[in-house]
Amino acid sequence: MANASRPVQKRIDPARVPPRAQGGKGRSGKPGGQPPRVVARKASASDWIGGARLRTLPLAVSPVALGTASAYLLSNPGWHWVRGLLALIVAVALQIGVNYANDYSDGIRGTDRYRVGPSRLTGSGAAKPRTVLAVAIAFLAIGGIAGVVLIALTGYWWLLAVGAACIIAAYFYTGGKHPYGYYGLGELFVFVFFGLVATAGTTYTQVGTVNLESWLAGVAAGLLACAVLMVNNLRDLEQDKLAKKRTLAVLVGNRAARILYCVFVAVPFAILIFFAVFYEKAPLVYFTLLGAIPAMIITLTGKTAPEFMVALRLTSLTALLFGLGLAAAIAF
Repeated sequence: MANASRPVQKRIDPARVPPRAQGGKGRSGKPGGQPPRVVARKASASDWIGGARLRTLPLAVSPVALGTASAYLLSNPGWHWVRGLLALIVAVALQIGVNYANDYSDGIRGTDRYRVGPSRLTGSGAAKPRTVLAVAIAFLAIGGIAGVVLIALTGYWWLLAVGAACIIAAYFYTGGKHPYGYYGLGELFVFVFFGLVATAGTTYTQVGTVNLESWLAGVAAGLLACAVLMVNNLRDLEQDKLAKKRTLAVLVGNRAARILYCVFVAVPFAILIFFAVFYEKAPLVYFTLLGAIPAMIITLTGKTAPEFMVALRLTSLTALLFGLGLAAAIAF
């Protein structure tokens, strides 16, 4: 019954797919050929909520919390809660916008014909591509508007260039003729924009400077975001190969990708040593290893898509608890 609310995506045996559809460019001019023709019911509200991929939102919340806590160390007289809230709106809106843009781009390219994870709005045929694209643009616009208001409050107008770069990078992750997400650069994107830029940017817009705590926290948040993306791509490794989607996992191979995932998860806990030395409550954040260690074990040994989905959820939860816990330790 749990699957009754999700659109049913037709599976296609790669052995029976015409060569043109298995790689290269078909008549559509897009890698993978024409999108799969599927018959699905109209997407419901729950389908659209699922398309937002709520499990990825910790990647937006954690860096803002860390950036705000780092700003509090330098803030006088206290919290700049309005600016912090605007930064959160920017991060969450861009994350959701990226997710819908990814749904649209992968769907029209035909990449999702090989999916083994949850079905997508465009690829399953549950929603029209134009509608999904419009929703993606709407969320990107919300993030952009919130960003402009935040910049107006701070007076740092040069940050408009940073905001524009964020929106452009969000769309061209899987959009355009040469999406960089198809060339192994996805992890670099999330590390820079959902790690360093989100954390340091939050701190800077509140106090006009960035301290060491913000930079280190940004590195930790960025690496955990990379881990989420890596385990997601490990789940789809063989399918991405068929679709000619060259993620970092595809480029480095199965074994190296699993090891790299563990590095992404482990390094933030090494960075945590610095905070544990100077902040009394920071050692408590090590309790998040209760989620991180099982996630690493599953990723190293997993063979099926459901196993990687469990690891993905545990990694997202670890990223959220790590970020909120460290933010609390810094601020209080």
